[in-house]
Amino acid sequence: MSHHGVGPRAVLRKVTLLTAGALAAPLIAGCGADEEVSSPLAPQDIAPVARDLVADGGTLRWAVDAVPETLNAFQADADAGTTRVAQAVLPSMFRLDASGRPVANPAYLESAKVIETEPRQVVLYKLNQQAVWSDGREIGAADFAAQWRALSGTNSAYWTARNAGYDRIAKIERGANDLQVRVTFSRPYADWRSLFTPLYPKDVMGTPDAFNDGARRKLTVTAGPFRVEKVDTAKKDVVLTRNPRWWGRPAKLNEIVLHTVKRETREVALADGSADLAEIDPADAQRIGLAGREKGTGTPLQGSGRTSVTKLRAWALAHGIDSDEVHAGQKKLHKAITRYLKQQQALRDIEVRKSLEPAYTQLALNGSAGPLADERVRRAVARALDRQELARLVLTPLGLPAVPVGSHLALSGQMAYADNSGALGSQDAQEAQALLADAGWVRGGPLKEQKKAGEKAAGPESNGEDVSNGGQDGEYIVGEDEKGHDGKGKHHESTGDQREHVAQEGKHGGAPGAYAPKGTAAPAAAPAGPLAKDGKPLALRFVLPSGPGSDTLNSVAGRISAMLEQVGIRTTITKVSDESYFKDHIAAGDYDLALYSWPSSAFPATDARPVYAKPVPAADGSVNVEQNYTRVGTDQVDQLFDEAATTLDEDEARDLIRKADSRIWAAAGSIPLYQRPQLMGARKNLVNAGAFGFQTPVYEDMGFLKKGAKVSASPSGH
Repeated sequence: MSHHGVGPRAVLRKVTLLTAGALAAPLIAGCGADEEVSSPLAPQDIAPVARDLVADGGTLRWAVDAVPETLNAFQADADAGTTRVAQAVLPSMFRLDASGRPVANPAYLESAKVIETEPRQVVLYKLNQQAVWSDGREIGAADFAAQWRALSGTNSAYWTARNAGYDRIAKIERGANDLQVRVTFSRPYADWRSLFTPLYPKDVMGTPDAFNDGARRKLTVTAGPFRVEKVDTAKKDVVLTRNPRWWGRPAKLNEIVLHTVKRETREVALADGSADLAEIDPADAQRIGLAGREKGTGTPLQGSGRTSVTKLRAWALAHGIDSDEVHAGQKKLHKAITRYLKQQQALRDIEVRKSLEPAYTQLALNGSAGPLADERVRRAVARALDRQELARLVLTPLGLPAVPVGSHLALSGQMAYADNSGALGSQDAQEAQALLADAGWVRGGPLKEQKKAGEKAAGPESNGEDVSNGGQDGEYIVGEDEKGHDGKGKHHESTGDQREHVAQEGKHGGAPGAYAPKGTAAPAAAPAGPLAKDGKPLALRFVLPSGPGSDTLNSVAGRISAMLEQVGIRTTITKVSDESYFKDHIAAGDYDLALYSWPSSAFPATDARPVYAKPVPAADGSVNVEQNYTRVGTDQVDQLFDEAATTLDEDEARDLIRKADSRIWAAAGSIPLYQRPQLMGARKNLVNAGAFGFQTPVYEDMGFLKKGAKVSASPSGH
């Protein structure tokens, strides 16, 4: 999980940065088996061309957040950079297609299928006879067996982050010949295609020492179109070069350099040539688009007339030039504008490629304590939200489809996707107020002395605030009064975008308990004062990150707070540093409301289970939440995940996942909002690369367009 975006498999390995009725109750049905299969909401945008139009050679400089701490994808500190390296240099038995569905990788597999189910499940892998490691050794059963033993969880000397699936394997053996691998499972495993991707050589997996330390900064033996040339911690680069022993289609590029670039300087890196491809934020995308439109237009430093300093400063501020430079004197102002214009000239060679990430942003509701421990209050929060409006707020300005996410466990295009939000119900302010009234929260009740500003409003006890005194960090109360001032005349920061958005209300059914009991009174209009119960006001603490790239989350949080205020729920927004956000707040349970993203996996029965598993008390009195940071879980959901993971009938597994998702919606621990935008700044002549969407990148096809060749119009229309 992330508030900026991370690779799906890596995110689920990273823990520190990453009651709905009785079992006998009827399960809420997913969609029927004869339904029309969904499609991705947005196509990938990679400037696709045939390989014969791609020039041979060249270096792709790809901006990353940091040099990976490890090149071992199965360690706890693996990240998105680790995943990118593994995809380029290591075997993957299956990779994802454009719809996020696993397909066999012909570079390594001739076939892979279940050949026996009784008495045990047996999968037979038939390997590509040309597949070899970079040291010349054939890829074979010994590599599969070494990875199984390392990840099975039976040897604690291996510092592994996860063993899901590998712990179900009983044995691995050679098949009829060296190119066949037989994997026998001790228990049925539906997500067997998730295994051995990536596959490491036995040299890495064979001993605990090699696993723990041998692949952190180097990978001597690889088997992909590229190999790891070096990890340069001084230059903050990972350099990948062509693998001379690669048997597949030759890589077009000579090198891929994963170069560390801070998010706030990505547009500068694209302009000065130190990056050819970079994930960017909406502000950078807007600037790149402006560079293309400004071609041939005048600048404030041109013309016969003399532009006043006041006008220059206004122009500079409007174009995002740092305010310190703008007000530092006329000479520095001219220098800043000149530098900006030079960068804009260079950015004309860059374009924005956009799609939707295989990840969604959710509102998390901490159900461990405070008002949100009551599922009626959680459901009231959910029923107060106009998810369509929130999706429009984020996606419409970017030209991307603004469709709310309807599932916790899949995204549109994936086999398991169905809109199960009807299990909770659509936006209904009156129903939200009725749920709150049923939970005992009423207007006009006596209030005990409230806590002073800066103290926690609700939820678990704080482990210590990490609130900066400068910038936008800090804490403020939403809905203190209509004028944005408290009784002492102090100003509170206003939240919520004031632009009008059309609300669209879907018509859904609901799960038992998703509505207040029939006859519960609901206020006819927005509350005139705070709701209270037992002398305490209904106030929730909304924790947000404050670092670069958090502007979108701040806008969404402001809009959510305004929606909650309409039903009588007040929020205190607390902004904390990025470093503290996850470790000290989300993972520690020190929040009431929060916004962060979860990736969507092709294997939800395996990957999503720890995210929604019911917290389990430990012997020492603590609670094991795995990655369920909302602390909301049910026995029914756990049972459905277990059943989905063990059935080998794909239709049945899909239906079980959809039923689990309906239960997760009904519990209202997390509310999916929108699929995350994927914005990539790319050099215009870079092809077969950009906003990949669901699909695993094909590294050997990336490159630069031959001179004179042309790219067909991209799906994004630029």
